[in-house]
Amino acid sequence: MALREFVTPLHTRSKRNYIERVNAFDKAECATIAKKYGYDYWDGERQYGFGGYSYDGRWEVVARKLIEQYKLTADSSILDIGCGKGFLLYELKKLLGCKVTGLDVSEYAIQNAKEEVRTDIVLGHAKSLPFADKSYDLIISNTTFHNLKIMDLVSAIKEVARVGKQSWICVESYRNESEKVNLLYWQLTCESFYSPEEWIWLYETNGLLGDYEFIYFG
Repeated sequence: MALREFVTPLHTRSKRNYIERVNAFDKAECATIAKKYGYDYWDGERQYGFGGYSYDGRWEVVARKLIEQYKLTADSSILDIGCGKGFLLYELKKLLGCKVTGLDVSEYAIQNAKEEVRTDIVLGHAKSLPFADKSYDLIISNTTFHNLKIMDLVSAIKEVARVGKQSWICVESYRNESEKVNLLYWQLTCESFYSPEEWIWLYETNGLLGDYEFIYFG
C-alpha cells in the first residue's frame, strides 16, 4: 500500500466558499436531492452537485499518471467504480485503447456518459461487483467510497480486493478539525467521515493492499 497524489493537484487548484454552501441554500434539501444521483446532481444547479460542467480534458493528466504508475498497456484491463459520466475512463481508453469498464449506481450518468465509453459502463453497486476474481489488472475509484454507509463500504473494500490485481482508491478525508468542518460544510453525499488512519485501517482489516489517496478541504 502506498499514498498517491494523482487527483490532489486538480482538487487543490479550486477555491470553495464553504460558508455559502450552508448559508445560501437549504443544505439538507440539497443533499436529499443530490443523493438521488439524477439530473439535478449531474446537470442541475451547482448547489446540488456537479453543475453540468462541459468536459474540458482535465482528467487526462490523471490518466497519464495512472498509466505510468501501474505500467498499463493496451493489454491491460481497468475497472472504474463510481465512474459517473466516464471522463477518466474516456482518457484511459483514448490513451491506451485497452479494455475499460465503468460501474455506477446512476442510470442518468450512464445514459449521459461520454459517448466513446457509454457502452463500457454498467449499472451496479460497489458492494457486489459482477466480475470474477482477479479479473481486472487495475481497479480505480475516484471520490466514491466515502458515499457508502459502513456496511456497504466494508463489502465494497472486500470486493475490490477480490476482483482487482492492483487498486487505487481516492476518498475525501480530514487531518484536523478545520478540515473536518469544511468537509461537512461542502459535502452533499458523504456517509463515511474518517481520518486517513481510519481509512487505512479499514482497507487493511478487510484485505485490501492497494494504493490510496485522500483529498482534503482546507
